[in-house]
Amino acid sequence: MTDILLPDERRRRLLDLLALDGKILATAASAALGVSEDTIRRDLNDLARNGAVRRVHGGALPLTPAAGSFDLRAESRPEAKAALGRVTAGLIRPGEVVLLDGGTTMLAVAEALPPDLRATIVTPNLPAALALTRHPTVEVVLLGGRVDKGGQVTVGTSVLAALEGLRADLCLLGVCSLDLEAGLGAMDHEEALVKRRMAACAGRVAAVVTADKLGTAAPFPILAVDRLDALITERAVDARILAAYRKAGLTLLLA
Repeated sequence: MTDILLPDERRRRLLDLLALDGKILATAASAALGVSEDTIRRDLNDLARNGAVRRVHGGALPLTPAAGSFDLRAESRPEAKAALGRVTAGLIRPGEVVLLDGGTTMLAVAEALPPDLRATIVTPNLPAALALTRHPTVEVVLLGGRVDKGGQVTVGTSVLAALEGLRADLCLLGVCSLDLEAGLGAMDHEEALVKRRMAACAGRVAAVVTADKLGTAAPFPILAVDRLDALITERAVDARILAAYRKAGLTLLLA
């Protein structure tokens, strides 16, 4: 006979499953804990309200580690971001128009561009635009709008309007979370709108993601994974996780 778990015990078990598997599937958790899926869903909703998980269809994912101001995020894993920046910079072909997203990893991309590259970079990323003013041959277009001081990006209707009708060759997205089922996510609604519009303007779309953001979820969806052409991430990611993204049809570039 299966012991009956109290609600707090169930939720601790669910968090143990999350730590072990990297996600919670309501059907599997129901079988493992011997309770109904409705009970599991209620538990997951409670955990989400308490900030312990991010609810997605069919279960839950870990919260993304992407939080805090630009300056705080810039201090996190600078070597990994620099390596990702170097690999990502290699995607840009001479003469292309490139949409460069906000975020600290995208700043690393801007700083890694070859000094002889001739291209046009269109971006809402204030630090990246400033860094690119020192590049000898890159043309810089800063998307004007309301400044999100914490994120160091421009957002709002004027940014969306500026993107209307633009045809870029490549869009480089820096996202807060990425999961095969939940897709790409952002922490801010306005940023998510800008990222979505940027991706819609480009012939090719690539996401640049540190390993700790894979398999996590953020509150504001951007795109489904099948809208991506390439994923740039770290070599340290588990081979089974990388294989799943390859199976989904993505080109993987590892730093």
